[in-house]
Amino acid sequence: MLTKPDEKAARVLTKLIKEARKKANLTQAQVAEKSGMHVQYYAGIEQGRVNTSWDKLYRIFQTLKIKLSC
Repeated sequence: MLTKPDEKAARVLTKLIKEARKKANLTQAQVAEKSGMHVQYYAGIEQGRVNTSWDKLYRIFQTLKIKLSC
């Protein structure tokens, strides 16, 4: 179960992914294919329904050219 800070972080992350996909002018199916996953799985990540691994998030970030910085 996610805690309140985790829920907020998840919402921010899914919003970031969705906005980056739209900015790149890609469909969910295109991002899923380029990231090596099924479109329904990717859509679930983007909608916040799927709790995925860092590996899959990393592949999505590479596909969408999202850079992480601290």
